[in-house]
Amino acid sequence: MNLRLLMLLCCGLSAAVQAQSASAPVPEHLPLEAVTSTGDKVLLHPNGRWEFVDAKKAEIAKKVAEQYPENKLVPEGAQGGLFGVGRKILPGDKDYNRGSLSPKTR
Repeated sequence: MNLRLLMLLCCGLSAAVQAQSASAPVPEHLPLEAVTSTGDKVLLHPNGRWEFVDAKKAEIAKKVAEQYPENKLVPEGAQGGLFGVGRKILPGDKDYNRGSLSPKTR
């Protein structure tokens, strides 16, 4: 009986803590400005990205980042490609949202 009561109490407390942490307010002044351990000022964006405030350092970092294949992504809104294979159709292309080519459905 005591074990059941203890388990019920633990579950109730964990649910209360989880509900409280889920309702934590989001700062309104995003992106946040921060300073790295080396003293460089950076902007922290809500999606997890960051960038240097200094334009020269930002340009150098952009050139370095372009060398990595994981940063060469298809723009948002592009269509096509199954599991990263195949043609990607960008908005503005004549084939973008063309629908079916079947004469039965036209």
